Amino acid sequence: MADEPSLGELGRLIQALRGDIRDDMAQINARLDRMVSTDVYTVEKAGLVKEISDLAKDVEALAAQRSQDAERVTQTRRWMVASVIIPLVGIVLPLIMMLRGAGA
Repeated sequence: MADEPSLGELGRLIQALRGDIRDDMAQINARLDRMVSTDVYTVEKAGLVKEISDLAKDVEALAAQRSQDAERVTQTRRWMVASVIIPLVGIVLPLIMMLRGAGA
């Protein structure tokens, strides 16, 4: 019987165990207070998905606009060649040929 704890010792051990459990529960509650609820997480995730989708649409629109701008620049260059440079060459080339012919 000497190895068995007394009632006082059992009482102290139970009180210590209760204190440890109370501390552990307080730590768990503190961690849970910092956690985001499932509802909030779902709403935030849906918002992020929508924002990413909107950004993807914006990028696609910008890529299409860039393609249109490149096509517009190409058309402007073609117009410049067709309306300015070719007639200019058509005027200057005969003039050069006439001056060479006159100089010979």
